[in-house]
Amino acid sequence: MADVFSILSANYKTVGMAVPSKTPYVPVDPKLYQGDWTGKYANNKSFKISVSNITGFRAKVHYQSGSTNKYADVLIRDNAFRIGDLKFMVTKEGTAVIKNVVTDPATGGTMLDTAYAKQSK
Repeated sequence: MADVFSILSANYKTVGMAVPSKTPYVPVDPKLYQGDWTGKYANNKSFKISVSNITGFRAKVHYQSGSTNKYADVLIRDNAFRIGDLKFMVTKEGTAVIKNVVTDPATGGTMLDTAYAKQSK
């Protein structure tokens, strides 16, 4: 059992040290993120991301696409946040790029699905 904890501890330290951004968390302008964001992926599947309760650099997010629903409390840094396998990044006021890692259930392979979202307040 001790071996399992040492492996987990070593991996936790390795993953924790691989954080690419050295930028500190700072309060964001809520109007850049607050509201509903909608768009469509290349396969014409639509999605909606609702961002609310922004305080400093923290927010509550709901992602909905088809039958998939994800809820999360997120931290915003470098104009972006993550919710599960999805990364949301504001590129300019009212526009965001969405990058979603999708796993093919038949092959187990993954692909990166990129889409753009527009903000409605």
